[in-house]
Amino acid sequence: MEIQLQNLEVIIVAVLVLWLGQGINHRLSFLERHNIPLAVTGGILCSLLVALLAGYADIHVRFDMQLRDLFLLFFFSTIGLGAKFNTLVEGGKTLALLTGVALVLLVFQNTAGVGLALVSGNHPGYGLLGGSISFAGGHGTAIAWGNEAAKAGLEGAREFGIACATFGLIAGGIIGGPIGGWLIEKYNLKPKTAESTTAANSGAKPCREIRIEDTLGTLLVLSLCVTAGEEVNRYLSMKGLALPGFLTAMMVGIVITNLADWLGKPLNKPAIDRANELSLQLFLAMSLMSMDLLSLAASAGAIFAVVMAQMLVITLVAVYLVFRITGRDYDSAVMAAGFTGLGLGATPVAIANMTAVTRRYGPSPKAFLVIPLIGAFFIDLLNALVIKFFLATSFFQGG
Repeated sequence: MEIQLQNLEVIIVAVLVLWLGQGINHRLSFLERHNIPLAVTGGILCSLLVALLAGYADIHVRFDMQLRDLFLLFFFSTIGLGAKFNTLVEGGKTLALLTGVALVLLVFQNTAGVGLALVSGNHPGYGLLGGSISFAGGHGTAIAWGNEAAKAGLEGAREFGIACATFGLIAGGIIGGPIGGWLIEKYNLKPKTAESTTAANSGAKPCREIRIEDTLGTLLVLSLCVTAGEEVNRYLSMKGLALPGFLTAMMVGIVITNLADWLGKPLNKPAIDRANELSLQLFLAMSLMSMDLLSLAASAGAIFAVVMAQMLVITLVAVYLVFRITGRDYDSAVMAAGFTGLGLGATPVAIANMTAVTRRYGPSPKAFLVIPLIGAFFIDLLNALVIKFFLATSFFQGG
């Protein structure tokens, strides 16, 4: 028996998944204390239920993911709409530093993956699939390189890559928040805006509520970002420069928000912030609740070893590189949480980690600007170069 869920049905399930995650996090205090995102808690439980229905009742639930992709574009549009040029300039040095750290991470990930493959007597190609291809690269990169590896004779390469990417997504959502929270607690860090926020709360005018015109205006601007982003992407593709759709939507958002400020018509930030959180949570819930865990069970042992090794790598990089070289301050701790999600899963996981941390400890605009830029462009470019470098080594040339 097969159940196909479409559009609004998928939204209904996603909202229920988020409510489930919220309820469980409130009841199991250690989840909330360690900043585990709601979508991770509810999404994993939903995917387990789907796997049980398929395994024991032969009921297969399929999700139509078209709306998920739209929410991803909305989410990155809100990131662009929150990026002011002065903040971009301020984050320039940090962006350069973290790009260097991302390069180090990719090398470490592939070294660990290839090392595990050789120790276990497997072809080193499986090590790359259990390295930066699947973890920093995510599902898209894992599928692309898995297909190439399968053509080269590596049996089950595509499935192994997808499995690593899937469990990496989960692992990044589980450990990112605790890493950021631990750093904040250990060094007693406070957000830079904490004093101004306290002053504002003590005597200033309260924030006006979000009105219907604010909501309509935000929906209009988000739609413009997505639509104009598609046109920009189409134009660049004709010129031979293909970019991810979410990156061009974010670029349009940056232009719109700074143009609005220049014209003296700033956008409504509270409404954009709510749209940001809503689109992120729905995207992440849909991604996690639709995971096909049953198909990954056969290779669970090997995947577990790989994921544990990569969790160790990203933890060391986040704590001893990301946190230290970016200033050892509050923003650094939030970026460490985000970088963990980025290195093991994907940019939305990074944002979910940072959202969970900042919801508890306070805002970090710098982290929310720098980490998405690393994930949207730099890490994928570096990953392609690092993979090519490893493929040129004697391990692969000799094999």
